[in-house]
Amino acid sequence: MEQLSRNMLLENHQLTESMEVNLTNDLPERILQFGEGNFLRGFVDWMVNEMNKQGIFNGRVVAIQPTPHGKVVPKLNAQDGLYTLVQQGIKDGKQVNKSEIITSISRGINPYENWNEVLKVAESPSIQFVFSNTTEAGLTYLEEEFIPDTSPLSFPGKLTAVLYHRYRVFNGSEDSGLTIIPCELVEENANVLRGIVLKLAKDWELPLDFIQWVEQNNRFCNTLVDRIVPGYPKENIDTFTETLGYEDQLLAVCEPYHLFVIDGDKAISESIPFHEAGLQVKWGDVTPYRQLKVGLLNAPHTMMFSLGYLSGVNTVYEVMENQELFSFVENAIKDEIKTVLSFEKNVLDEFANSVLDRFKNPFVKHYLVDLGQNAVSKYKARVLPLFFEYLDKQNKLPVHMVFSLSGLIAYYRPIRVDGDEHMVGIRDLQEYQIRDSKDAIITFSEAWNQYDGTKKSLIEVVSIILSDEKLWGRSLVEISLLKDMVIHYLEDIVTYGVQKSLEKFYLKN
Repeated sequence: MEQLSRNMLLENHQLTESMEVNLTNDLPERILQFGEGNFLRGFVDWMVNEMNKQGIFNGRVVAIQPTPHGKVVPKLNAQDGLYTLVQQGIKDGKQVNKSEIITSISRGINPYENWNEVLKVAESPSIQFVFSNTTEAGLTYLEEEFIPDTSPLSFPGKLTAVLYHRYRVFNGSEDSGLTIIPCELVEENANVLRGIVLKLAKDWELPLDFIQWVEQNNRFCNTLVDRIVPGYPKENIDTFTETLGYEDQLLAVCEPYHLFVIDGDKAISESIPFHEAGLQVKWGDVTPYRQLKVGLLNAPHTMMFSLGYLSGVNTVYEVMENQELFSFVENAIKDEIKTVLSFEKNVLDEFANSVLDRFKNPFVKHYLVDLGQNAVSKYKARVLPLFFEYLDKQNKLPVHMVFSLSGLIAYYRPIRVDGDEHMVGIRDLQEYQIRDSKDAIITFSEAWNQYDGTKKSLIEVVSIILSDEKLWGRSLVEISLLKDMVIHYLEDIVTYGVQKSLEKFYLKN
């Protein structure tokens, strides 16, 4: 079967017309993008494609490989920058299954082999924007040497070098600055990136005028991104290939839902008008949307993963298909989380309903063990603030949050420890990996070493874990009745399993 390419589409008019493919290749390159993975291709690049289809942006993306070992750029160039995006899921209670060929990427560049090509892009007057998604690990400071004709290793290093080259080419003119919109899942991501760029500029002893140009003429926009993009459907790619009628090495699957919040002003929103294309892009302060997303999406994920997995299911969808687990998630959102979020009722209801639709997506395999990676820090960041807010407002413990904490402790019961950041648990004779910080691994392994099957030893397990201020930011044993409630729920989970414990939980509550 023929490989997806521009020539293939030009020769297959029926396919081009059926998918409404925009094959215009004379649009200028306006975006420099660090990252070419599934998320950016299923999020930003899809949005640019939507704007181009409607003639309201008319620009393309140059995708830069972020790491030396990337494998996407050769495939991207072999397919002339083209790839298929398949939206599958639930929207407004109805199933969505839509395929589209995305044409917004002009080319990919491996900077480790063609750094001069990246610098040539930086020289282009048509380049206005920088987008990135190099994962949270990519948005960190790396001490490295500045070699003008060689690509830095880190993303902030590459960006600093690109900005410096552009500054020199345009003699630091006011209108030569760029709008930089990072998509990494880091709070105040643009402020973090800006700080690293300025530090590198000083480390590299670049001119003070350049540093001032970065500060005054380049705009760094904090963002919040939200879309599940599982990416290449390896398990059933043959079915997709047969349905589409061509091969696509970069086919990506995503959910229909998307939200992009950009802390940019009117001038920025007018220069890249996502919202005018009917996209769910909000301009302004990111903080309220972050609170909404963390509270109603991320916190339930963290609360459900251990209970679901220990019940014998493996994905978020399977949690939603289990009546007891679904009731737990639904009631946790309705009775506890929504009561402490400061939004109008219609906003909370609409977002909560969209979250449940996303959780029920049968096409997306969102594995619970993936949600369980670094679960202690996730519980601390996502659930504990809601816990304390509820305790303060209601003057009682939020029982769903406490039960989920008990489930987390049960999930973190190791049969052995493999290294500083890796434990192994067991469910139905099947081992699973538990990855977390060194402190978390030490605390949970030492605590569970005390357990000998007795109630007394279980009390010791809970006491050690809840009293660890490094893990939780404060000692949780000081909270009235919390320790006793966790011990009670954990004893049930260890003795009867999650399903029967949930039945008892609802009989009591």
